Amino acid sequence: MVVPAQSLKLCDAARKIQATFRGHLTRKLVKDDEDAVPDDVDIQEITKKVAEELDIDLSDPELNKAATKIQASFRGHKIRKDNAPIE
Repeated sequence: MVVPAQSLKLCDAARKIQATFRGHLTRKLVKDDEDAVPDDVDIQEITKKVAEELDIDLSDPELNKAATKIQASFRGHKIRKDNAPIE
């Protein structure tokens, strides 16, 4: 199966955004346990900063489709993990 270069670029960009955000969350949780849940403003600022660094168009419908697919895959993984039989 041949995947267009644009799709690979979008996947790489989404992966970079997620990795950056996970790193930010981890550092924030370690630093301050009392306010473990970040504000929506923080998330938006981080997303915009990473998008600017990678020159990503956040209004691109393909990017939204990719993000939705990633989220759906993770939710499915989480449900399967939570419902796994206990051995």
